[in-house]
Amino acid sequence: MAEKRALVVDDEKLIVKGIRFSLEQDNMKVDCAYDGEEALEYARANQYDIILLDVMLPKLTGFEVCQQIREFSAVPIIMLTAKGEDMDKILGLEYGADDYITKPFNILEVKARIKAIMRRTEPKRIMGEAPAAKTVERGDVRLDREGRRAFIAGKEISLTAKEFELLELLMLNPDRVYSRESLLKLVWGADYPGDVRTVDVHIRRLREKVEVNPSEPRYVHTKWGVGYYFQV
Repeated sequence: MAEKRALVVDDEKLIVKGIRFSLEQDNMKVDCAYDGEEALEYARANQYDIILLDVMLPKLTGFEVCQQIREFSAVPIIMLTAKGEDMDKILGLEYGADDYITKPFNILEVKARIKAIMRRTEPKRIMGEAPAAKTVERGDVRLDREGRRAFIAGKEISLTAKEFELLELLMLNPDRVYSRESLLKLVWGADYPGDVRTVDVHIRRLREKVEVNPSEPRYVHTKWGVGYYFQV
């Protein structure tokens, strides 16, 4: 993970110190913040490849920080939570997080999740494969695949890393219906510990950004009992 930059946010300084030390061993540059307001200041002032964000923070909660970061950045965010309830995990994804890890955690698991997210968010270049189209357009929706930017009728919209990957997959395969299990495996990876509700949350968030009327989608459709598909 050479030349990558991370922001670690937690009010427990020993946890921050341990994560920072471990990531620096992988040649990452690591900034640290200990409350929500400080985290936002760092996120606005710098470009990060990953943010590790605790849920329970002074001044602003991790959910509030995540939500505000999403107003100006699609940087991958992993939520750190001491609570194991499903609703807390889903709530983190509702606010725009890409993944979550429940405390206490193994630092090797944290590093593995970071590497997996970075692999998925970096441009994919496969030796011997014909160059992929730089843009894909369906109706009023256009994706800049190299810049990882999305536009609706020429106006840019802000998508998280997972939302972009989900929309990209569906747009590249119009009219193909993907089950929630397939989307979970293709977008989040076979080793992702979450369940299919993660897909439902992201589809709902995606529709809120892409569709004029999310309850009557024009692009991202549901085939009841089967899954989701893109159709103009």
